[in-house]
Amino acid sequence: MFMTAILGISAFYHDSAAALVVDGEIVAAAQEERFTRKKHDPEFPKNAIDFCLKEAGLRPEDLDYVGFYDKPFLKFERLLETYLAYAPAGFGSYLKAIPVWLKQKLHLRREMKRGLDDAYKKRFVFTEHHESHAASAFFPSPFDEAAVLTVDGVGEWATASYGIGRGNRIELTHELHFPHSPGLLYSAFTYFCGFRVNSGEYKLMGLAPYGEPKYVDLILEKLIDLKEDGSFRMDMSYFNYCQGLTMTSRKFDTLFGGPPRKPESPLSEREMDIAASIQVVTEEIMLRMARHVCDETGMKNLCLAGGVALNCVANGRILREGPFDDLWIQPAAGDAGGALGTALFIWHQLLDNKRQTQPTDSQSGSYLGPKNDEDAIHAFLEEVGAKYERFEAEGELCDRVASLIASENVIGWLQGRMEFGPRALGARSILGDARSIKMQSVMNLKIKFRESFRPFAPSVLEERVDELFETKPGQPSPYMLLVAPVQPSRRTTLSDDDAKRSGVDKLKTIRSDIPAITHVDCSARVQTVDEQRHGRYYKLLKSFEQQTGSPVVINTSFNVRGEPIVCTPEHAYRCFMATNMDVLVLESFVLLKEEQPDAKEHEIDEYLAQFQLD
Repeated sequence: MFMTAILGISAFYHDSAAALVVDGEIVAAAQEERFTRKKHDPEFPKNAIDFCLKEAGLRPEDLDYVGFYDKPFLKFERLLETYLAYAPAGFGSYLKAIPVWLKQKLHLRREMKRGLDDAYKKRFVFTEHHESHAASAFFPSPFDEAAVLTVDGVGEWATASYGIGRGNRIELTHELHFPHSPGLLYSAFTYFCGFRVNSGEYKLMGLAPYGEPKYVDLILEKLIDLKEDGSFRMDMSYFNYCQGLTMTSRKFDTLFGGPPRKPESPLSEREMDIAASIQVVTEEIMLRMARHVCDETGMKNLCLAGGVALNCVANGRILREGPFDDLWIQPAAGDAGGALGTALFIWHQLLDNKRQTQPTDSQSGSYLGPKNDEDAIHAFLEEVGAKYERFEAEGELCDRVASLIASENVIGWLQGRMEFGPRALGARSILGDARSIKMQSVMNLKIKFRESFRPFAPSVLEERVDELFETKPGQPSPYMLLVAPVQPSRRTTLSDDDAKRSGVDKLKTIRSDIPAITHVDCSARVQTVDEQRHGRYYKLLKSFEQQTGSPVVINTSFNVRGEPIVCTPEHAYRCFMATNMDVLVLESFVLLKEEQPDAKEHEIDEYLAQFQLD
C-alpha cells in the first residue's frame, strides 16, 4: 500500500507546532503549548510531534520527509546585516541574540534529529517562511485557483508576499522586505499600549472600538509612506526593533505625548485612540494590498495567512468591501500554521502530487489535535471523586446542556479533537447565553480572569447567520476569522446619554438583543457552525435554538488569562474547579459545580481584571 508520511515543524521563534500529512491528507496538527502549558511555547515541539506520530500509528523512522517552516541561514543573514547596519547601536541586543543562534538555531538538523530520537535518517527540507504560510493558505482551501497573500512580522527577509495558487502549485511573485512590516508596525503599537508583543495584538484589536482614530493622519504623515498597492516604507527613526530590545524609540514617545504605557497600569484615552488609529491604518493597508493583488492576478478568490491574517476586523472588511468573490484564511495563520504549510508544500509542490479540493476545505474544521477516551475520562472522574451524570444518548446530552446555557450557566465544553490554531471552535470552549445582559462581564471577571473590555465571539448556526449579522446568506466563517456588523434590526436604539459614553464606559450600554457578543462598535467575531464540520457542537446549537428560538451562543476559549487552551480532561477539570464556571461537560459526562466536593467561590480584584495584562 502506497504511503508517504511528511512531518512539518515550526519551532524556536513563537508558537512551535507540528503537523503530519500522510498521502496528502492532514492527519494531525497541534501546538506545543497545549502539552507543556507554556503559552506560545517556542521550544522544539517534541510533545506535538509525539502526538502526531501516535495519531497516525507511526514511528520517527517511518517518516519519509521532515520539513522546517523557514530557512535559518537566510534569517541569520538578515540578523547580522541588520546589526551591522545599525552598529554600534544594538550591541546589547546582539549579545543577547547571537549565542542562541550559535548554540541552537543554526543547527536545526541536529536539533530535529535529536527531537526525533535519532531514529529519522532521511531528508530534511527547509521551505521559506512565506512559502510555508502561502502553502498553508492555498493547499487546504476549497479553491482550484486563487490569489495568495501572506502578511506577518518577518520571515527571513519578507514581511508580506503575494502570488498565485493553481492546482498543486503556488508561485509567489512579489515581496515586501524587512524592516518595513505590517506585522511589526502593529506590534510596535501593541508594545506602546502596554501589551505583550506576539500575544497581545488581539487585545489591541479588541481595544480599538473604545477609542477614536485621532492619530491616523499622524501615522500616515510621520511613520509610514503608504502606497496605493499597500506597500509602504517606515521611518525607522521612530522604531527600535532593528537594533534594540524595545519596539519604539524616544522619538515615537514624543510624537504620541509620552512614554509607553506600563503593563498593569490603567488604560487611558490615549491608548484607546492609538489602538483605534493603528487598526484603521492596518485595515487600509490590507484593503489596498487585496485590491492590488486582485488587479495583478485576475483571480476571483483570495487565500490569506501570516500573523496579520488573524486580524479578523480587517478580514471582514476585505470580504465585504474588497474585490474578491470569496476568501479563505488559514485557521492557524501564525507561525504554528507554518508547520502544516511546509508539509503540504513538500507533498504537492516538491513531490508533484495531485491536489483534490473539497467543497468546504480539507482542514476538517481544524479539529486536528488529541481526543480523549470516554473510559479514561470516567476513570479520572472517579479518581478525583467528582460527581457527574453520564448521558448515553447524544440528543439527551445536547438537550440538557442547552437548557443549562439557557438558564445563564457558564459551561466548560470539551468534545472530540482539540482545535489547531489560536481559536476555540467548539471542541475546547467555554459557552454561555448570548442573550444575557450580564454574561460578558461575568465570563470576563469570574471565569476568564481577564480585562473587562475584551469582547466575546458568537457561534451561530450557519443557515441563520445572515439573520443576526450583515453577511451573505449562509456565509461560512467556521474558523472565527471574520468580523461582521450585527444586523440593524437586532440593535437597540441608544439614549442620548448612552450615545455619549466614551472609553470603557461604553460597556454599560446594551446595543442589541444579543448583548453578550455585541462589541461596542456593534460588531462580532463570527463563527458559523454547520453539521458536516462540527457534529455534536452543531446539535447542541440546534437544541438551544429549539428551546429558546435563538441560534447563537457565546463561544470563548477554554482557559484563563495567561494559560493555553486546555487539552486534556485533567486540564479542563482543574480550570473548572479554579474558576466560577457552573458546569463542565467532558464528552458525555456532565458535572455541576454545586455538586462537587470542595467547590468554592473564587474572587478576583476587579481592578486587576480590567487592567492587569499577561
